[in-house]
Amino acid sequence: MFPVTDPDHGALPSGGLPSEDLGAAWRSVRPRPPGIHLDSAASSRQSHRALEAAAHHARHEAELGGYVAEATADHLLQQGRSVLGGLVGMAAADVAFVESAQAALAALLGGWRLPAGSRVACLPGEYAPNVAQLRAAGLRPEPLPVDGLGRADLDGVARLLATDPPRFVHLTHVGSHRGLLQPAREVSDLCRAAGVPLVLDAAQSLGHVDVDLGADVVYGTSRKWLAGPRGVGMLFARPAIAAELVPVLPEPEGEPPLRAFESGEAHVAGRVGLVVALGEHLAAGPDRVRARLAALGRATRELLDGVAGWRVVEPAAEPTATTTLRPPEGTDVVETRTRLLTEHGIVLSAIGPERAPGEMTGPVLRVSPHLDATLEDLEALAAAL
Repeated sequence: MFPVTDPDHGALPSGGLPSEDLGAAWRSVRPRPPGIHLDSAASSRQSHRALEAAAHHARHEAELGGYVAEATADHLLQQGRSVLGGLVGMAAADVAFVESAQAALAALLGGWRLPAGSRVACLPGEYAPNVAQLRAAGLRPEPLPVDGLGRADLDGVARLLATDPPRFVHLTHVGSHRGLLQPAREVSDLCRAAGVPLVLDAAQSLGHVDVDLGADVVYGTSRKWLAGPRGVGMLFARPAIAAELVPVLPEPEGEPPLRAFESGEAHVAGRVGLVVALGEHLAAGPDRVRARLAALGRATRELLDGVAGWRVVEPAAEPTATTTLRPPEGTDVVETRTRLLTEHGIVLSAIGPERAPGEMTGPVLRVSPHLDATLEDLEALAAAL
């Protein structure tokens, strides 16, 4: 299991969480949950407007036909590509809509067609499905140097890039099995200086932490911290990388090259809902969103570490909203998750070691509140544990 840090946590800030108005506003525009939702790292709760926009487009498909309805939404979808590109420091032409983060990685690897056996450096604690996709593409994952926490060791990364550079570096910005933030900006700078592309898995970081970090390729999903619909993902690639990608069919005439990687048989209603969710994210203010999420993560760790023998994995001040808890000896994590849901209406995730077998040796309970969570919600979880 991971090392436990900051065991002597302090009291919660006397002023409470920052931007309480933002939390209240986020809460007010969503369906009221029957319990306490603390599972945004799995799937966030959509707003009424995002739900209604997706439903409205689905009705248009029934009235006009799917492709006619999609054509009427083209301008809105292009706005969405522009906003998404801005979040990662790219342009609308650099964005392709797909079905999920995993679909985005598959599209990238299928189009890049790198020589079999090409080396790819990634974290020892890499998400297992990512490793599986790299190997299925004929690539050879090798470990990036990390410190004792599993965070990329920048000196070690610099030495690797200087002495034995891989074909590209794949970095998962925030893992799904713990809320550790990787130094992606610094890794990006090192990769750029070495002429090695950086591919950033932002499935857990888009809408959560800053992702405008200079990566050559980014991929992510709608359903987590952006609070959009399920079934929508995004692939971002800068022009130099897009020029290396070979699609099965060429892009439509007059369209950017990356558009060839968008699937035609698409959940367009979900893409429309995501664009509305993006507008809500921008209206909330990405900097304020990140600050409140980080504060929620710290509050969660300070409240829960040591409760009934559960121990927090992350450093207390880690600037993410995701907290993972190591169980006391003899406690079944899956049973605990089920008990919290059925007896207390608290939604969390149980994470097994198969998710990151290079780093995990046992299961953890994952807590991932979004902006609408309150200190009372976290206190209720502590009491239930």
